[in-house]
Amino acid sequence: MTDQNPTPEQGDDQDPLAEAESIINEAAQRAEAAGEAVEAEVADLESAAELRAAEHLADLQRLQAEYVNYRKRVDRDREAASGLATTKVVESLIPILDDIAAAREHGELDEGPFASIANKLEETLGRLGWESYGAVGDEFDPQLHEALTSQPSTEVEVPTVQLVAQPGHRIGDRVVRPARVIVAQPE
Repeated sequence: MTDQNPTPEQGDDQDPLAEAESIINEAAQRAEAAGEAVEAEVADLESAAELRAAEHLADLQRLQAEYVNYRKRVDRDREAASGLATTKVVESLIPILDDIAAAREHGELDEGPFASIANKLEETLGRLGWESYGAVGDEFDPQLHEALTSQPSTEVEVPTVQLVAQPGHRIGDRVVRPARVIVAQPE
């Protein structure tokens, strides 16, 4: 009897199923290699993106620090300009403030409209940081007082203000004009 199955040809060693599996395996290996290449490329892109994001964040932080420093400098300059303007106003008002102090000393500003005006002026300047200082009995401080003369005294143990010729004026900690005083020195 003869075989009804055709015999494979001599040049065809593999059957079609094995050949299909081989093609599928090769395609799978190529796909896997391509996937690994894509994953590597994605990882490279992510790394580059993270690097750029870090650079942008550093730039943003630097700009923010520069802006904060700018604001501080502008605020400091504005405050200095305001203090300078207040000082100039007080310096121009010193003769008037001296007249007010002298009138008060002589009892001329106990009552009346001028007493009210003098009080309002001093209150307004006080809100700006102005203060008049220098009183009899204060300890002499060369940073705050200008000694016109000095007299020995047995009544004091440290240099002390004995008489105030002109009160001093300051704005905050800044002396606009020192108090002009006569000082009692210990013997």
